[in-house]
Amino acid sequence: MFNGNPYFTQKQGGTLMQHNQTSSSATANEEMLRSGSFWTLARKLCIPAILIMLVMVLYHMADVFFIGQTGDANKVAAVTLASPMFSILSGLGVLLGNGGCTAISLSLGKGEYDKIKKISAFAVWGAIVIGVVFAAVVLPLMGPICNLLGANDETRGFTAEYLRVIAIGAPVIMLTNVVPALIRADGSTTDSMIGNMLGTVLNIALDPLLISVLNMGVSGAAIATVAANVVSLCYYAYFLRTKGKIYSASPKDVSFEKAVVWTVISLGLPMSCATVLGSVSSTVANNLMMQYGSIAVAGQSVASRIGQMISMTVMGICMGMQPAISFNYSAKNHKRLTEILAKTTGLAVIAGTVLSALCLIFRDQLLNAFLDDPNVLGIGRVCLLASIVIGPFFGFYQICTTYLQASGKSKEAVIVSLLEKGIIYIPMLFLMSWLFNIYGIVFSATVTTVLSAVAAMIFCYKDYRKELKDIKEW
Repeated sequence: MFNGNPYFTQKQGGTLMQHNQTSSSATANEEMLRSGSFWTLARKLCIPAILIMLVMVLYHMADVFFIGQTGDANKVAAVTLASPMFSILSGLGVLLGNGGCTAISLSLGKGEYDKIKKISAFAVWGAIVIGVVFAAVVLPLMGPICNLLGANDETRGFTAEYLRVIAIGAPVIMLTNVVPALIRADGSTTDSMIGNMLGTVLNIALDPLLISVLNMGVSGAAIATVAANVVSLCYYAYFLRTKGKIYSASPKDVSFEKAVVWTVISLGLPMSCATVLGSVSSTVANNLMMQYGSIAVAGQSVASRIGQMISMTVMGICMGMQPAISFNYSAKNHKRLTEILAKTTGLAVIAGTVLSALCLIFRDQLLNAFLDDPNVLGIGRVCLLASIVIGPFFGFYQICTTYLQASGKSKEAVIVSLLEKGIIYIPMLFLMSWLFNIYGIVFSATVTTVLSAVAAMIFCYKDYRKELKDIKEW
């Protein structure tokens, strides 16, 4: 797919000259990761990563916004009901994308350039295979899947329409999750951001045309999403052909060595587990929420999209710094690592707090922009409050998870992710819905995030103390 760059077709075990060429092309970014000021890192790594995260929100926000303009709460609810399947697809992309990104960053710190080619090729072609398998499973089982997602007679048809198009475009969606994550590994976050921005602009342009003008409804929203991913993928193909000299997407470079496969999967598993398990939790929450009708699900959908602007901004800050954390951890530069962790934590918490306050102040205006329905506004206010009050706590949770993943502590990171997305959240959903009805469902995520943040800080503190102790003993 991305062949054409002669660099991609070279066999493993390249010459010293090839290594030197590759090394010199990455020297500037490596020097920035090693000794650049924190605010330089924040500007070059975090800002593009934040924009990428917000672009992901805008993809889904645009669908809900323009579908909401039809005034049909059932259609808005249908997109929400289908979203867990999209999240599963994204989670599988995170497995290869974030796992590959961390593995490549660690290899950069050690100067293992041949291994980087193997990692990137494995991740790219793994994404294609997973996308094809996803479509092959979802398309023939559409009816049972819609029932499992919680669709009723009013929403089942709309849910199937949306999900069918997403399944057909699964290979492309997988690649646009994986490739931009990979190219962030050496600090090329601007190129990662450009591809996402191109797709978002097209998605926002196509949504009103397909949904309203051509009256294609939820199918139009899904088609716009897939088309936007195609455009993003074209840009990433161009990047890999012309600029991505340390990466490979050639099938000849695909490796199934344990050092490649296990490293990518183990490092990507924490965030992948969080995403996939989050989709399971969302399905449970949607099924519980559907007891109160499509209006309740629509209100929750709109509020969650607004709340994601906060969580994704915080996640962008932490994920943006992930290459710097991995690089300095691998290079044993622990003084630099401590500085990055401390300042990133402060930045994430401040950003979460400020954005939460702004969303609280303008909550009615934000909700009305999506769906001008008094019934939706009523439940939406409560749902939005539950989504934004956890902003400060999410910063602590995310930086701890990022540190554990970036430092190769996959086991601990998996445990923390499972706590936040399932082990605590799913039981909390049933308990609080039993105690407080619909309000219990809404605030169960709030309670879960606070408890998970505390658990994550404990894990991270113990691990970091152990690292420092080992250094002193050595």
